[in-house]
This record gives sequence, structure tokens and C-alpha cells, in this order.
Amino acid sequence: MQYKALLVTEGAEKKYNTEITTLDSDSLPQGDVLIEVHYSSLNYKDALSASGNKGVTRNYPHTPGIDAAGVVVESSNPAIEQGQQVIVTGYDLGMNTAGGFGQYIRVPAEWVVPKPANMTLRESMILGTAGLTAALCIDNLLQAGLKAGQGEVLVTGATGGVGSIAVALLAKLGFKVVASTGKKQAEPWLLELGASSTIDRNELSEVNPRPLLKERWAGAVDVVGGETLFSVIKSLNYGASVAACGLVESPAFSATVLPFILRGVNLLGVDSVELPLSVKQHTWDKLANDWRLDNLEAMVTEIGFDALETSLQSVLAGKAKGRFLLNLKS
Repeated sequence: MQYKALLVTEGAEKKYNTEITTLDSDSLPQGDVLIEVHYSSLNYKDALSASGNKGVTRNYPHTPGIDAAGVVVESSNPAIEQGQQVIVTGYDLGMNTAGGFGQYIRVPAEWVVPKPANMTLRESMILGTAGLTAALCIDNLLQAGLKAGQGEVLVTGATGGVGSIAVALLAKLGFKVVASTGKKQAEPWLLELGASSTIDRNELSEVNPRPLLKERWAGAVDVVGGETLFSVIKSLNYGASVAACGLVESPAFSATVLPFILRGVNLLGVDSVELPLSVKQHTWDKLANDWRLDNLEAMVTEIGFDALETSLQSVLAGKAKGRFLLNLKS
């Protein structure tokens, strides 16, 4: 069975080339479930894979795409039926296993989540890994004691996928959200998503030698890491928490223990890749029901294969706003 896909190949002098080409499903890896992919979405990890980052993808040629939603074509697992609509995110999909930027994927049954009834395939990929991660961050903050009315909740990298969905989810849940961004022109859009105000990212990313700053944040979702993350930690209210899930600024930051031992703050690490499938299913169900967002369309730019390569470049350069949805049926 032939299908269309983005293929990244490694050339001379560590040059990486991308092309939309035709592949055969026989070339897909072994797995329990063959899925026809209807939608995928673009993530920073996809942009890294497409540019030849060996920390994400070791071997080329390769088809990126850490997200996929579609219909089961073949299944050797009785729990997953032919014709069933399903979601696959994380694990090794799009990293070293051919991913969602191809019209077919073959994966282990342990990676496959049945699509919630109150959500379309399209909606699931507007959310994708970004939405799953944002929901996990917020759930962690709630479990750590965050409640509406305690004060401002900060979201860094707010114009990105995780950030924009986190802004909308927190606003839906009744929180006063401050969105951090370096894109001044995006302020009206962030306010439309539910932010009460915005803050320039430079206020957080500038190095400040003081071990503690004035208390300000009742909680925070941080997707950038680096100096920004430490600035957030230093300015959390007493007993407050920050959920950290990204490293766009840097994977490293310099810190002291003082905010932790003098203010009792918490740094909550959030992973959406390797967590148990049952947790993913529970989170998808929550996003389809109690946490369902009515403003998803305000976050998305839908593209086809013809715009995939340029859109990945935009994501890699940090110029994207909201979510890119890849329609593989268009």
C-alpha cells in the first residue's frame, strides 16, 4: 500500500533534506496496529527531528510526527478494532519510529488511545501533545494545591502550542492568567484566549543575582526553562508551584535552594511522552469533557503537505503562533 509522507534524509557534510514523497506501507516498522492517519500536528520536537537533531532522531531516512489521529486499518490486538478512531502521541512515535507526517503508521497496541466520544479527530490534533502536556501541567498544579482566587498564574512561552492551550485551560477553570511572550503583536490574541494581561518575556529572562524576588505568582506553567524558570521559582508565592515541561530557552538553569527552604515552593516536572497509557486516556477524556475548550479554532492554522516544510521552519525559529494542524487527507 503506497502513501504520501514527509521524508528526511541525511546527506553529505551533515546536511539534512526534506521532501514529500511516496512510500510503501511494507517499509513501516513492526507493530500490532496499522493506522490511516487523518491529522497530525507540529511540535518543536518535530522541527528538531526534521532538521537532523540526533538527540531526537538517531537514524535517517525518517518520517517525523510525534502526534497522529486516525482510523485503524489492521489490528492483531483484540482490544483495538478495525475502523476504530484512535490517537497516538509520544512514546517513540516520530522520534525513531516513523511518525504522523505520513498517511500511515504502524505502532504497538500499548501506544494507542481510543478517541473520546465527545471529541473529533481534528480536535484531538489541534490539541495534540501540546494540549496533553498543558493539561498535565495544570493537573499537577491543582494536585499541589493551586486554587482559583489565590492570585495570578503565569504561563511562559504563551504564544506556543503548550503555552496557548495552558492559557485557555487556566482561564476556563477560573484563574487569572498572565501570559509571558516576546511577541507584542500577539497580545490581543492572548487576551482573546483568556489571559487577563501579558508580560514581556525579557522581564523574566534577564539574569538577576538576587536569590529571592518579590512574591507574585500563585502558580506557573513554564515551557522555556533556563533563566526564566529560575526567575519564576524566585518569585512564587509561599508554598506555590511551577510545572516545568520545556527547554526552549535552555535545558539548564542556575539556582539556589533558598526559594525551596524559605518559601516552601515546588518545582513539578511534567512528562507527556512515557507516562502510562491509562494516564493519557484519563487526560484525553478530561479534555473532551470537563476541560473541553470552545475556542480551539482561535489557536489553529490548518495546513496540508504543501506547507509542511515551511511551517516546520517557522516552529524551529520560534515564529509560530498557536498550533499548526496537518491535514493528511487534503
